[in-house]
Amino acid sequence: MRSLGLVAGFLLDRAVSDPRRGHPVALYGRVAGRWEDLVYGDSRARGALFAAGAVLPVAGVGSLFRSGAATAVTAWAVLGGSMLCREAERIAAALEDGDLARARELLPNLCGRDPSELDEAGIARAVVESVAENTSDAVVGPLVWGALGGVAGMAGFRAVNTLDAMVGHRDERYERFGAASARLDDVAGWGPARLTAVLAVLAAPAVGGDVRTAWRVWRRDGDRHPSPNSGQCEAAFAGALGRTLGGANVYRGHEERRPTMGSGPGVRTADIRRAVRLARAVHLGALAVAAAAAR
Repeated sequence: MRSLGLVAGFLLDRAVSDPRRGHPVALYGRVAGRWEDLVYGDSRARGALFAAGAVLPVAGVGSLFRSGAATAVTAWAVLGGSMLCREAERIAAALEDGDLARARELLPNLCGRDPSELDEAGIARAVVESVAENTSDAVVGPLVWGALGGVAGMAGFRAVNTLDAMVGHRDERYERFGAASARLDDVAGWGPARLTAVLAVLAAPAVGGDVRTAWRVWRRDGDRHPSPNSGQCEAAFAGALGRTLGGANVYRGHEERRPTMGSGPGVRTADIRRAVRLARAVHLGALAVAAAAAR
């Protein structure tokens, strides 16, 4: 039943668009925001309390629902693969039309990078890197945790991932308070990120890449990234696509320099659609693995 529920939820994500209002993940984010207001303090202990209080109830309630229907509905709610690919393709279309302003306007729907000073190549790189990273967070992770823990696993993983997006930042407010959420996300995403990398390597021929080259780039560059998980995904995508990722990124006015990954030329607009094809191949591979492993 769990296996069938995961497949059904995956298909629902493809067929039924996320609602503009009232999405379960968005509602959870608002509740978590109120919880943050109640417990916030500039300390790691407060941050740990916040993380525990925001994740454990969700996983606990999820453990009460074990039917295939509940698994399917939860999978639909937590999977974000279709939206990820659609947003990337919208930006690709804008760049293909020469509408740089429109592409800059759309980029915040996909990542938190400041688009105001990005040129066409910079936007294309941001999109490809976001597709790589979020393939694990939005698709592979939920499927893996759904196979392992059913509704509780999926809901708990999405809660952890949402908290990391909310407070897992290295800035003045969240350096200490967000540490527990960030580390929890690293732990929950460790396996899915590496499965994402393996599947991307194997799918390299689908986008004109070479499996051996993709494997070599992943193993060489995957640990260069400051994130223990994002680097695995981005390095594997860079190798599969035959492109170089990484460089300077600006978030909230703060520049972060990331090491380069890959050995090919820089990303171009056409590579966005290639990255989407690669991501969709990874989605299907992850579904097959999760459905086979689910009990």
